[in-house]
Amino acid sequence: MSRIQLHGVTKQYGDVTAVDGIDLDITDGEFLVLLGPSGCGKSTLLRMIAGLVEPSAGRLLIDDRDVTDVPPGERDLAMVFQSYALYPHLSVARNIGFPLRARRRSRADIRQRVTEVAGALDLGQLLDRKPRELSGGQRQRVALGRALVRDPGAFLMDEPLSNLDAQLRTSTRANLSDLHRRLGTTFVYVTHDQIEALTMATRVAVLNRGRLEQVGAPAEVYDRPASVFVAGFLGSPAMNLVDATIETVDGRLLVRAPGIELPLWPGETPAREVVLGIRPESLVRADAATAPIRATVELVENMGHEEVAHLDAGGTRLALRGPRPLNLTPGASTGLAVPLAAVHLFDATTGRRLAWRDTPQPAAVESEFETAPA
Repeated sequence: MSRIQLHGVTKQYGDVTAVDGIDLDITDGEFLVLLGPSGCGKSTLLRMIAGLVEPSAGRLLIDDRDVTDVPPGERDLAMVFQSYALYPHLSVARNIGFPLRARRRSRADIRQRVTEVAGALDLGQLLDRKPRELSGGQRQRVALGRALVRDPGAFLMDEPLSNLDAQLRTSTRANLSDLHRRLGTTFVYVTHDQIEALTMATRVAVLNRGRLEQVGAPAEVYDRPASVFVAGFLGSPAMNLVDATIETVDGRLLVRAPGIELPLWPGETPAREVVLGIRPESLVRADAATAPIRATVELVENMGHEEVAHLDAGGTRLALRGPRPLNLTPGASTGLAVPLAAVHLFDATTGRRLAWRDTPQPAAVESEFETAPA
């Protein structure tokens, strides 16, 4: 196992900053997923860890050893590429054993190790086949086997499931999670697929435009997003994000937006602009006469085991997700409510999450809200 530490790691291509001052501590044996949209810098960051791309600034440490200028072959890391990068003229057995032959291991050792790895990945019946004779899922397992065969300190994976169909992705996710549990080895995994991140990771690092937006356990990142970007990127449908104002009315905080008057908890705060966030699954049906949100149904999508209703609340677009059937039809009116624990507030200027301070603050403090840590 390996601990990987990044201190101020930056990569610039001319005037473009692909990775901007990343600080990250990847602990021994964890499954860390680098998550973000295309072009956010996650693959560049992974390649800097591997040694395939040289940082413009910062340091990389593996097990407290500075490897910033160490060649890839001396970092004890195994890389699994999106394209699998198998040798088409070699059999499965020779593809898996290639790293050991490059290290001049004996034929007996190679044969034994290939057999062990093939058994762990259910490839024992395919050892004599060529890559062109395999399915996408089988080729992906061969690529994993080639990485696994030399027992590296950590596995680096760059979107290895992106070429698989939906059914294969689901089964392979489970295989990877099981493999991680059995090996206890450090995994660093790049993806833009939030389902992969939330189902496999022990921690998720969300990147946006080369910077870290938030690092945390999957449940933490989903339930308490640190920024508007994280809130909008995670979830399907994405979190409802509404430009709103917050003020104090009769000793209670009140969030207002077109079609929304949502009372919160008792307290005092100067009026300010915020972004209100509500997950679609947090909205609940309520009596239209007294509900804080009144909306008209525009569209209902059947997702199989659940439905998603798209609504218009006085010009504010909202999505509601729940078990099928929701018993809503286009054109119908409905009231909506949201539990206070499911209300998310973000600063309108910075986009960062706002946290309510329970204890009194000095008079010099402008607001009882403060920016929550990432």
